[in-house]
Amino acid sequence: MDSGLDLRSLEAVIAKLSTEDRAELVAQVAAELDKPFLPNPGPQTAALQSLADILLYGGQAGGGKSALEVGAAANEHHSSLILRREATQLDGLIEFSREILAGHGEFVGGNENVWRLNGGGRLKFAGLKQPDDWRKYAGNARDYLAFDEAGEFLREQVFSLIGWLRSTREGQRCRVILGSNPPRGGDGLWLIEEFAPWLDPNYPNRAMPGELRWAIVVGGVTEWVDGPGDYERGGEQYQAMSRTFIPASLDDNPYLRDTDYKAKLQSLPEPLRSQLLYGDFQAGRADDEWQLLPGEWVKAAQARWKPDGFKGLQMTALGVDVAQGGADESTIAPRYGTWFAPLVVKPGKETPDGPSIGAMVFGVRRDGAGVIVDVGGGYGGGAVTFLKDNGVAVSGYNASHTSTAKSADGQWHFLNKRAEAHWRFREALDPSQEGGSPIALPPDPLLLADLIAIRWKPVGTAKVQIESKDDIKVRLGRSPDRGDATVMSWSEGSKLAIRKMHDAALGGRLPQVKVGYSQQKAGRR
Repeated sequence: MDSGLDLRSLEAVIAKLSTEDRAELVAQVAAELDKPFLPNPGPQTAALQSLADILLYGGQAGGGKSALEVGAAANEHHSSLILRREATQLDGLIEFSREILAGHGEFVGGNENVWRLNGGGRLKFAGLKQPDDWRKYAGNARDYLAFDEAGEFLREQVFSLIGWLRSTREGQRCRVILGSNPPRGGDGLWLIEEFAPWLDPNYPNRAMPGELRWAIVVGGVTEWVDGPGDYERGGEQYQAMSRTFIPASLDDNPYLRDTDYKAKLQSLPEPLRSQLLYGDFQAGRADDEWQLLPGEWVKAAQARWKPDGFKGLQMTALGVDVAQGGADESTIAPRYGTWFAPLVVKPGKETPDGPSIGAMVFGVRRDGAGVIVDVGGGYGGGAVTFLKDNGVAVSGYNASHTSTAKSADGQWHFLNKRAEAHWRFREALDPSQEGGSPIALPPDPLLLADLIAIRWKPVGTAKVQIESKDDIKVRLGRSPDRGDATVMSWSEGSKLAIRKMHDAALGGRLPQVKVGYSQQKAGRR
């Protein structure tokens, strides 16, 4: 039904109303028209009326994201904070606020950028350029948070501030609006993770636009739950918050759809064209200049994965990233040659010591596979001792140890074992090697995010340095346990398998173990 027919139908209904009913309708409409912001019909109205605690709105460029963010604050909230990643990008938001809030309060610019509204409310605009800038606003309760171009923010910035979303005003609603086009950099991948039921085509239980889903966040990881209420995890209660995604398009915005803005979007190069013109969250995102593992390499490895890829092979190795207590997760990456099994993950609170890690390993280990345990930071020592005492072939992996190795092309040395291990995994994923990359990784979106988050840089005399786990944690908003376990399983697993074969050969028993690609190729020469 077109908008003209809708209007004619509405006029016909109004014409049939009694004088009293028509007067009541006029009073109700007048109350709405007195509000500072009147949303466009369609997605913008649906977004303003949505009951979601956390709303992602947008997709296509020109869908009215900024107007919604400011309008929601103006119409419905008392203490609001609207953010851009950089304060220098706030001009458009502030200009629109001047249009709709004229006569409703006083704006103080400069370093303040705040509206003091007539009813006592406040609307502040600010930037979060540095990762820790969110701390400037921690401790100040807000009933409304909006993140304009949310894909440019770090996950930690967004979810840390959500912790201060509250109000003591009776009847005051609290909510978050994330206005965003598809993220253009790997750092914005968290947005797809956090709204996977709407944005991830591989998510098993897809959600419709505007449909409410509930989630809790445990140890920095989102867990989708059945509905509202409290959920116990590790002895703690977590209250579920509702989320939804409402897509918006240029055609939904009457102020832009009849201009030449669409033609400008159509002239953009790919993948920017698909991202902004169609709101395609799956369109190619630009890799960071110093990203260690190109996104296409990792996605290709996941595309090669088949559920039965382990058949006919023995388990080669298990990489174990240890979390004994705390918010991180203990993670095991089992590997059958070049095929990685789905990751096995448990909250750190469920693996507080060596025996609990050992029990987790025994539940996964097959074929006498070697076990590599991360002992950096002193957390994995108990697990190594327990496994050795129980006759398991185990080695400790300490990322800070010195490396004397070189890259396959002889160009690079490595600052430490962490750099060597990660670079070896890069070499294994490289599609330009003879025969292409044989690596097959499980289609785990968190594993993908972990691996493409890694940055490197050259230091000293042709040495590779990989950024610290803590630095990656800042961008992801959680620990990259899945990526670390996978890298360990590959880089150290081949060495352990070879050592195990050697020991078995000395005892007259040579097991059939498929190791890494380079070792297989060397054996055929």
